[in-house]
Amino acid sequence: MKIAFHGAARTVTGSKHLLTLKNGKKILLDCGLFQGMGKDTETLNGSFGFDPSSVDYLVLSHAHIDHSGLIPKLVKDGFAGKIFSTPATKELAIILLEDSAQIQRDDTKFINKRRAKQGLPPYQPLYDLDDAAKAADLFEIVEYGNWKNITEEVEVMFTDAGHIIGSAAVHLRIKEDGKETHLTFSGDVGRYNDAILRSPQDFPHQADYIILESTYGNKLHDDVTGTSDALLQWIEKTCIQKKGKLIIPAFSVGRTQELLYALNQLELEHRLPAIPYYVDSPLSREATEVLKSYPEYFNKRIKKVMQEDDDPFDFKGLKFIKTVDESKALNDLPQPCVIMSASGMADAGRVKHHIMNNISDQKNTILMVGYCEPHSLGGRLASGAKEVKIFGEMYNVVAEVGQMRSMSAHGDYDDLSQFISKQDPAAVKTLFLVHGEYDVQQDFASRLLRKGFKEVVIPEMHYETALT
Repeated sequence: MKIAFHGAARTVTGSKHLLTLKNGKKILLDCGLFQGMGKDTETLNGSFGFDPSSVDYLVLSHAHIDHSGLIPKLVKDGFAGKIFSTPATKELAIILLEDSAQIQRDDTKFINKRRAKQGLPPYQPLYDLDDAAKAADLFEIVEYGNWKNITEEVEVMFTDAGHIIGSAAVHLRIKEDGKETHLTFSGDVGRYNDAILRSPQDFPHQADYIILESTYGNKLHDDVTGTSDALLQWIEKTCIQKKGKLIIPAFSVGRTQELLYALNQLELEHRLPAIPYYVDSPLSREATEVLKSYPEYFNKRIKKVMQEDDDPFDFKGLKFIKTVDESKALNDLPQPCVIMSASGMADAGRVKHHIMNNISDQKNTILMVGYCEPHSLGGRLASGAKEVKIFGEMYNVVAEVGQMRSMSAHGDYDDLSQFISKQDPAAVKTLFLVHGEYDVQQDFASRLLRKGFKEVVIPEMHYETALT
């Protein structure tokens, strides 16, 4: 059999790994959208590197757009097989993909108005709402811890990866020529001291091959227990002292709920400033409801909190914004407030408009609370850029740009090391590093070799190799 890497290869986005069996059957692990890749983004998302109609099955590790966001285009271009996922991943992916189609429609309309004035041809969205709806019909759920036959030769098991609700490490048991091969794809690995979710679960068996994410493969996070205090400092500095607006780009799934939980903690401790708090993302409201419906995936700490507070994601002063008109009205608010809006890399969605409308006022702060691809708008702001291009126009960065490093849903070096700690390195034929920046991956690869792994490969885009 062969494995080919068509995304998240020496970069952190666009996860796509294609397994081809000896009999020609093809199983795709994830089908993510490339985000924040600058001028290359459109080209990368326009071509898969393989024929979508030739793919027989898709196994989805979790719902984040950089892992699921090209599924409707895969369907549009000919894929008609089953999509295997956990129940929560199915729920989240369906609303995320619908939202992605709507964002593409709205952003394309906004951009094309400007392009028309410049005499430029219009952009076309990657897919539409009909494509997203067709994709939704292909999902088949698999509960954690159960082996499920994909084909006669291949079984899949999901174990909780602790990254977001429903996230999973994917374990494949493959039988060819009378031999059984075990392959594990980590998806995105969460943290062992996450504020909300359970810790990542152990592998169900020894793996022959491991595909491991490496976003923070050479870094250690700040202590997650300080999140509420750090967030409070930014609120007091921006909204109380400077009388400005605190704009927080946050992914609708995972990061927004962590923010709400941290703010709720401040209210329970009677420390939350009495100002308006807005979540400007209809998707975030839906995702929050999905999260609440799976309390069995919560850790012991939040379950204890829920004994006193039945909704740890709600607090006084919180309002979810629904319509576009309500979103636009936030720009005219004279009073200090906190606005949380998607997307987390600030490269799409309503937050891009909020940044555009608030970046030129020194009273305001744009607070980055998670990883951003360096070429994304969020990445450029976090790196200290003095001016940025938003919707084709340049803006001076006058507002303060801050960062909170304690909120990442990705495991750091210690978490990733713990995730693979019960595997015998000598028994792993090859460990592939994906979903990371190349310099980080090189550092991580050196550490893994010192831990006893025999071969650590960092595949480049469209790299293909045989699995023996």
